[in-house]
Amino acid sequence: MNTTQAIIAPVIETPRTILRAHRLGDFDAYTAMWADPVVTRFIGGKPRTREESWMRFLRHAGLWSLLGYGFWAIEEKATGHFIGEAGFHDLKRDMEPSIEGIPEAGWALAPAVHGAGLASEVVGRVLAWGEETFGRARTVCIIDPENTASLNVAMKCGYREVVRTIYHDAPTILLERLS
Repeated sequence: MNTTQAIIAPVIETPRTILRAHRLGDFDAYTAMWADPVVTRFIGGKPRTREESWMRFLRHAGLWSLLGYGFWAIEEKATGHFIGEAGFHDLKRDMEPSIEGIPEAGWALAPAVHGAGLASEVVGRVLAWGEETFGRARTVCIIDPENTASLNVAMKCGYREVVRTIYHDAPTILLERLS
């Protein structure tokens, strides 16, 4: 990777979405999504403030610049609306077993589009991009044991449970996928 040049998220598509870099214009919809208890129930456990959302929003550009991968904003083709985000990150999580240095997949969708099969569609495309980019590599994800919807998406996309562990004092399932 050329460290003198900023990397911006490439644009990739699914039949119903465009995955692209986050834009400042996404921030209000982003903040609304992360303030919704339905979204945060299994991701952090509590709605995020505007300030917390801003810090997380800024992280997206940094991931792409420093790691060459990150999260995409998910735009619904039919409406042009921001409806979520998905991608890979390495958050240097303080957990056992360590997943540091391994691309960690993640996704979150606005409640208005839950149940439409978009998560599987988007995660499948993100994983295909990962295979093109990382080659035959291991990726991981962590999911709350009660988040059956995300566990189903992960399993459908080829992830398998490795271990049940604790992260931030909460039960967590570590899953892995070998491409």
